[in-house]
Amino acid sequence: MIIENYTLASSTSHATPYYVIRGMLPGPVFMVVSGIHGNETASIRAAQNLVNRLRQGELYIYRGTLIIVPLMNQKAYRKRIRGVPDLNRTFPRTRNASAKHPLSVALLLLVRSYRPTWYLDLHEANGLSQRNPKRLGQTIIIKPGSRGTATARQIIRDINRTIANPSYHFNIRLRERPGSSRAAVSRILGAKAFTVETCWSLDRDLRIRYQIDIVSRFLRSAGLM
Repeated sequence: MIIENYTLASSTSHATPYYVIRGMLPGPVFMVVSGIHGNETASIRAAQNLVNRLRQGELYIYRGTLIIVPLMNQKAYRKRIRGVPDLNRTFPRTRNASAKHPLSVALLLLVRSYRPTWYLDLHEANGLSQRNPKRLGQTIIIKPGSRGTATARQIIRDINRTIANPSYHFNIRLRERPGSSRAAVSRILGAKAFTVETCWSLDRDLRIRYQIDIVSRFLRSAGLM
């Protein structure tokens, strides 16, 4: 396994690190992005912890290539705000449209360069989806008709077996979000693209654990681990 670090949007004031982890055997390209919203700190910490565990050899990528961008929106994170403008509404809404922010431009250049077949965007949301179906906390979101739907459903079934409190169980949400990175990557590449949402009201360490668990399950399903 080889780990390399680079800088996204290096020529701008939005520069932020990203990591490329290559297995010793050929396989798919898998991208994990976090910190598009600067106040969703558990998802950011989960992505950073994944990088640390890979560096320390606690996790190992055997096949393919894993790309992790732990903290997309550094400026929003420093202020602990969602971000102005909302970065997750600045990605192209049609195949031929352009991104509207230096960071979304840079991320799409990275996406087009590596062409991931799997894409996870880590987030957090208000409310527990088990208690209120209108809430997005504890969900995996995917566009209707995606080739990744069966995988998402299986991962939800598996992780819910490990969660004792039914209120904390995850649900799937079939929805599109124009302007989001997930929608853009799915539309441009046809990638299996997902948004992972943990619930803000839960303990932070628990949310981090859920995020890491879900990413690890996706990596195993994709054959990287």
